Amino acid sequence: MKYNIIGAILATTALTTTAFAEDTLTAVHAFPESLIYTKSFLEFVDKVNTAGAGVVKIEVRGGPEAIGMFQQPDAVREGVVDMVYTPGSFYAGALPEKDALVTSNITAVEARANGGIALIDEIHQEKMGVKYLGWFDSNVCYNLWTRDEPKLDANGNLDVSGLKLRGNAVYNAFFTDYLGAQVIDLPTTEVYSALEKGVVDATGWTQIGLIDLKWNEFLNYRIEPCFFSTDLGTIINLEKWNSLTDASRQILQDVAIAHEAESAAKLGAVRDADFAALDAAGMKVVTLAPDAAAAYLAAATQSTWDRMKGLMAESPQGDGNYDRLLELFYVK
Repeated sequence: MKYNIIGAILATTALTTTAFAEDTLTAVHAFPESLIYTKSFLEFVDKVNTAGAGVVKIEVRGGPEAIGMFQQPDAVREGVVDMVYTPGSFYAGALPEKDALVTSNITAVEARANGGIALIDEIHQEKMGVKYLGWFDSNVCYNLWTRDEPKLDANGNLDVSGLKLRGNAVYNAFFTDYLGAQVIDLPTTEVYSALEKGVVDATGWTQIGLIDLKWNEFLNYRIEPCFFSTDLGTIINLEKWNSLTDASRQILQDVAIAHEAESAAKLGAVRDADFAALDAAGMKVVTLAPDAAAAYLAAATQSTWDRMKGLMAESPQGDGNYDRLLELFYVK
């Protein structure tokens, strides 16, 4: 599929390559280069640079070692770099609507088709002055991973009392409001050391990437069911986006749309391979009973929606898009 799309883009832009100077965008990524998600973004970059030869190219300046992961969204807003690949949760203070992606139970392909991504793009442009180019690596959810066997109460519900639980902006509302956990906020780059030293003994993380990060050296249990969805996206400084030629914008958007589909399909296979490798290494799976599982998932979703609505209501734009976001990103 990707070669057909890239070939078509090359064919339609070949005649324009001499008409314009080549557009160049600088980019950074939130996570280390070794992580599967970063590798996916770098594949996207390669696709753009192939399809856009002579028209548009992306120059990657590095990851969190170049600009801190939580500073990257502001760096794009301010034009320090042109593009960043990052979770929406890293700029949740400016755009709480990203929780629609966090709680989504559909893929980027479906959200692109139903107008969800167009709405998210519109909100990004209005609130942050950035273009939301694409929702990459969707269709991967989160699990809670623990060092020791998790405790369950008499009704089969998860009991996190006593756990030193690493949190972050993606799932803190769920962990604190429903599970009643005391969380320790840590960036991804500090979790290995925190696990090694016993600062934390449990964390939420996506279905894939645990092996890349080597956290499986300390974590021995995966709790099912999984919850949420990755909210990884690529944003571009809006002034920079508007300065690009029509041909450059078309290439970037077309390749992004193709990568939304390709990355979702590819990472599903990676998840299966990771689970098989973890199982072979002795990872144990604890599955909540049906009633407890249903309550667990419902609480994850509702607590995060409540957070989104509350934060939206506090913004000058209000919470007028709340119902529409749920309609577009969550299928009941």
